[in-house]
Amino acid sequence: MKQGYLSHYFEKVAVKRLRQVEVDPSKSNQHELNGNKGLRDILGREKLKDYPVRFIKFGGGVETEVFSEQSTVTWYDSRANQAHRSPEYRLYFTENIVMSSSRESDLLIVTQRPGGKIDLIVCEAHSTYENQLIWLFGISEEIGFTSYNIKNIEDHNDTEVNILVRSILEELEIQIEEVDTEFIDQVIAPYLKKGFPKTKVFSELARRSVAAVSPLEDPDGTLLKWMDFEEKMFRQLEKHLVEQELEKLYRTEKIDVDKFISFSLSVHNTRKSRVGYALENHLNELFNVHNLKFSYNKVTENKAKPDFLFPDIKYYHDPNFPAPYLTMLGVKTTCKDRWRQVLSEAQRIDAKHLLTLEPGISEHQTSEMSEKKLKLVLPKPIHETYNQNQKGELMNIEEFIQLVSEKEQCAL
Repeated sequence: MKQGYLSHYFEKVAVKRLRQVEVDPSKSNQHELNGNKGLRDILGREKLKDYPVRFIKFGGGVETEVFSEQSTVTWYDSRANQAHRSPEYRLYFTENIVMSSSRESDLLIVTQRPGGKIDLIVCEAHSTYENQLIWLFGISEEIGFTSYNIKNIEDHNDTEVNILVRSILEELEIQIEEVDTEFIDQVIAPYLKKGFPKTKVFSELARRSVAAVSPLEDPDGTLLKWMDFEEKMFRQLEKHLVEQELEKLYRTEKIDVDKFISFSLSVHNTRKSRVGYALENHLNELFNVHNLKFSYNKVTENKAKPDFLFPDIKYYHDPNFPAPYLTMLGVKTTCKDRWRQVLSEAQRIDAKHLLTLEPGISEHQTSEMSEKKLKLVLPKPIHETYNQNQKGELMNIEEFIQLVSEKEQCAL
């Protein structure tokens, strides 16, 4: 178990697709999952009665929906009193919202975490979340998932926790333990009493603090390293500032609940908005380094403000400037269902581009994007989270910069 790696959070996983008899009330009302050797490697051979677990559902009819419920399970050998027969293990669960909303062919992932914690994760079949978790745990889709397939994380897939892994772990409500905090504390020291600086200042600080990157030669890898370090900086500074604020709240004899809730919501909203601004800040820097001409967040039609327009907003509003030489880039750290928002921006541009950091978007959604003439742009390392059918439709940042540069050379 190494801090900063996936094995710090997971020890083993077992994966299979749910069968009709396990989830369809018309076929069975026993609330039981069949077990095999793979599941025994996690739960053992001894009976576990009313063992606490957490059920998590990704995509309960809506692909972007996530919910969870604490519950209990009983793990037992249904043939324990039949010595002449081989063991047949079953996992009995009490009724809960996760299993009630699950369907045949949904992917079940049973995870063992340090300290014996067990999570039962159900992903809607062929959804973005399923793709992300298959990638996270390094599971081969070729195995078919007809029975539990066990994986020891440290032996086979001890992935370093970077910004991509961190985003998935947060969906699983897992608290990330940062490494290299001593160096990060040195970087953010000037802001421990002043609070968060403006987003541009914070992004500049992140870029100055990251060594061994080449925005000219490797824009894809550079962007991810900038984003990863700024995310670590943000979380560490947030931790210090939240601790200070909580100390103030708890000094009073009676805690102001409304003030506490307001503070919590403020922290949550700051997290969400900061990461989006960080991505745009770093892209601004990349495009400047590559000497691209562009406008940022300027109005096109109907008060729409595309994130980036190339080569400039003045050319966009010039009816004599050829539309094929215009390029629009929307930016979203994660797409979810919000990718459609960019379709109505920049009406002069027929085929649009969208840059995201979201791994493993479902094939259903990427196919719809292609139909709508929307090209996905992702840092090159994220391409590995997509299947072969999708990869041909993806563009990396270096390719996007080359496309815009060639258009500018032809038009200007």
